[in-house]
Amino acid sequence: MTRSPGADPEPAADALAGAPLRSADRVYARVKAMAVFYRLRPSERINEVELARRLGVSRTPLREALNRLAAEGFLEATVNRGYSVLPLDPKRVLTLYEYRATLEIGALRLAAERADEGGLDQLDALARRTQHSTGQDALAQLAADEAFHTHLVALADNAEMLRSLRSLNERMRFIRWIDLDKGQPGHWTDEHATMVALLRARDAGAGAALMQAHIARRLDRITEMIRAGFAEIYTGNTLAARILGDAA
Repeated sequence: MTRSPGADPEPAADALAGAPLRSADRVYARVKAMAVFYRLRPSERINEVELARRLGVSRTPLREALNRLAAEGFLEATVNRGYSVLPLDPKRVLTLYEYRATLEIGALRLAAERADEGGLDQLDALARRTQHSTGQDALAQLAADEAFHTHLVALADNAEMLRSLRSLNERMRFIRWIDLDKGQPGHWTDEHATMVALLRARDAGAGAALMQAHIARRLDRITEMIRAGFAEIYTGNTLAARILGDAA
């Protein structure tokens, strides 16, 4: 089922909390959420027997889920060692930000050519939603921000770009939540409104420059975010508990 641009970023795992897992898809959704929100800790080698017991499932659907998650870039598969959680390190996070910037700049240029006024009106409404979210908690802010950027990329009318952004959103969700929760308030919501105005003016050049500045993160800032992320993971991980409905 296609999710609406305004949907919250919380994955299907919130609906799984406390529920028995009956299918490979549900096992996949649960393990994916555990990896995305670091209930499985960074660089941790996955003990399939223990994880199957923890989830109350057999190893067959779990192995299917692990294979799928490794193919999608959420886990690492190593010959003769099984699966492990991706590391939370500055270089890897920087590559995600760089990829996201490149992807969204390309999408913005296409949207400047292809977006109709109705689509831009919807984007403007989502920009206002991000402005209204600034007094809310970090997860609500993240939901509003993801909705804006997802709709902007949708305006490029390129299904591969949209699929890539949705995957990036999931892989970056924890660190972006940390950035919003622990970081200093910025002007990113005002920049959303400016992007809409530049798209209406069909000014792809100025829009691309703004998008680059909007997404870019310096390595020192990423290192600070990761330090805060590790502190969160090893002192209760309130975000994982909120999404998954379980304890560390």
